[in-house]
Amino acid sequence: MSQPANGKPSARAGVTLIEILIAVSLLSLLSVGVLVAMRIGFNTMDKVDSRLVTDRRVSYARRIIENEIAGFTYTIADYRPTAAPASPLPFYQWEPQTMRFVTSYSLQDAWRGKPQIAVLQIIPGADGRGVRLIVNETPYTGPAQAGSMFSSIDPDGAVHFNSVAAGSQSFVLADRLAICRFTYLVPQAEPPFQVWKSEWFYQRQLPRGVRIEMSPLDGAPSDLHVSTVTVPLQINLKPGTFYEDKL
Repeated sequence: MSQPANGKPSARAGVTLIEILIAVSLLSLLSVGVLVAMRIGFNTMDKVDSRLVTDRRVSYARRIIENEIAGFTYTIADYRPTAAPASPLPFYQWEPQTMRFVTSYSLQDAWRGKPQIAVLQIIPGADGRGVRLIVNETPYTGPAQAGSMFSSIDPDGAVHFNSVAAGSQSFVLADRLAICRFTYLVPQAEPPFQVWKSEWFYQRQLPRGVRIEMSPLDGAPSDLHVSTVTVPLQINLKPGTFYEDKL
């Protein structure tokens, strides 16, 4: 408080209580505004980050599916149900809900790792809602290991495989799907010369391509969802040494 020349305090000097209350109120309102703006900014950043992570997961899952199938490697399995000499058979499984084959791609090492036996399966989703697509990988060690995965062979040559149960090692490629099914491109001698079928019946031949049809169970239309994946089998091989072309 300033002092006048005569030493008596001035009636207009100093700050009133009302002015202090107004200043504190303005400062409080300013602080609240800053905090609200920061909260909105952090929420927006979290949503953008979550959306980016989800989109990357979907994109990565699609890339894994394409690479697993593109890395398909034609292999022979030695089936030995008895003490008799092993029967050499092609090792692959093309069914409506299961695919099994040797691939040069792996989840852990990508294209730099050792060959893997990949098993893609369609299983029920969590809480019984929809379905999910999973993959199990096992390091490939040779024809004897592949042959041990056969359970039986019918007289007509149809091969049956041991089932693979989903577990902690299973990698979920796509979840919360309304539809997921495998189809295989079958060549024909008549138009349209090739059709997509839900099962490959020719154990001694390869399909020309593999398609995994998927549609989401729920989600906003603007979200990035897994969609149908179509991959050609880049294998130009006729195993005439062991088999006869039946197509």
